[in-house]
Amino acid sequence: MITSLFYILVFPGLLFLSTFGMFLEYVDRKLCAKLQNRVGPPWFQPFADFVKLLAKEDIVPEEAEKIMFKSLPFVALTAIVTSFVYIPIWGTDALVSFNGDVIVVLYLLSIPTLTFFLAGYSSQSLFSLIGGIRALTQFFAYEVPLFLVILSAALLAGTWSISEMSAFYNQHHWYWACNLLGFAIALIALLGKLEKVPFDIPEAETEIVGGTFTEYSGKLLAIFRLAIDIEVVVCAALIAAVFLPFGMDYNPAIGFTLFILKVLFIVASLSLLRTVFARLRIDQMINFCWKYIAPLSFLQLLIDIILEGRIK
Repeated sequence: MITSLFYILVFPGLLFLSTFGMFLEYVDRKLCAKLQNRVGPPWFQPFADFVKLLAKEDIVPEEAEKIMFKSLPFVALTAIVTSFVYIPIWGTDALVSFNGDVIVVLYLLSIPTLTFFLAGYSSQSLFSLIGGIRALTQFFAYEVPLFLVILSAALLAGTWSISEMSAFYNQHHWYWACNLLGFAIALIALLGKLEKVPFDIPEAETEIVGGTFTEYSGKLLAIFRLAIDIEVVVCAALIAAVFLPFGMDYNPAIGFTLFILKVLFIVASLSLLRTVFARLRIDQMINFCWKYIAPLSFLQLLIDIILEGRIK
């Protein structure tokens, strides 16, 4: 019982994810600032922002669906933290593993985007509603390619368990090269999932103020921001476990160090991509995903089906 509580609340649960998520936010903002020839924030800025929001008053609009408005940040946070227990971080074995957990993780990672839409809807604000509709619209554009490339890797490994996928690719070192196209697609889809430039359309400050979160303030906004920081950790960990399965059979200390380095590499790649490109319009984003990313993800699926047939 005590061990389970430690796993959930401390490591690798809420405390570790919160701390690492805020650190990754600092790395992302600092790296973007350096690439744009700016100074960037100090190392404690994400934590200071979080504490500042916790100290502010929660303001709920009079016409909002109050129960839904207040509960959605916690639903998003719970779904993201829960998904992390199925992802291996110091070896090939996760805390909880079964055949089919990759489907559960993808489902749990879809919940935050749905809460963003519902948050916009329940706010009864025009800017929030537009932001929520944009979040849901681009959800259907990036989610299909992301599902396809991760499930393609699962098909080649012959298992629907993330731990067993990591073990398979760790033992068959060269098969990971067959999924390089999928890795690139997953990175692009991740920009959409995390709503980062060029896919930060739901939160475009210059167009719709703050989008979904326009009416949120205080502790509720702090929980939403924390959920987004943790989502970066979980999504990067999932991509690392599936597409970068190197050094998973060393001792736990080395395995955990490699996990941190892989996540930092993925976050740095996302920072570079969002620095290079400018924001797209929602129609441009949809066209880009369905005309180019989706067909390439089907190509990755075809490659893995052919390879899986040759292995048998």
